[in-house]
Amino acid sequence: MRSDLGSSRRFPRVPNDRRVAAFAIDFGAASLLSTLGGASSIIPLYILSWYGLRVILVVKNQGQSLGRWALDIKVLDPKLRSLPGLLELTKRETLTGLGSLLILLGLVNLSPTNGLILVAPIPLFIDCGLAFLDTEFRQAWHDRLARTVVVQTRRGYSLDIKVKKIFAQLSDRVK
Repeated sequence: MRSDLGSSRRFPRVPNDRRVAAFAIDFGAASLLSTLGGASSIIPLYILSWYGLRVILVVKNQGQSLGRWALDIKVLDPKLRSLPGLLELTKRETLTGLGSLLILLGLVNLSPTNGLILVAPIPLFIDCGLAFLDTEFRQAWHDRLARTVVVQTRRGYSLDIKVKKIFAQLSDRVK
């Protein structure tokens, strides 16, 4: 895989905090959509909404999901320097989708006697932990599996920049 990316091909790196924020936006949207059907249908609705938001929308929206669009990020096939195919996106999002589904189940079944919320994030932490360790390409395990990279783009809403400006203005008013 490292030879596919090559040192001569540089991609605009995305800070990990922006990746986490984009994931959180997508997770929140998919979770909200899955709760609309009631408690008995949370799992199938979550799977459908995750696939819709993270695969179908990405194909239709030039490599950007809702969260990635909000933070000016997109997914690329580094070899072709273009949008990954449907199969690659499905592989990639199956891994992250299962990890996020475990977190959702831990949150839905939250109670003092249920320890699922403590163990549920572990698979997702292991998967995404590789992105924190990979200083060159910041590829998580799902990126390596699907042979994709996450890159910055100018296309999007720039939510993080707008929020920083608002906080800076509020800080100036307080002083």
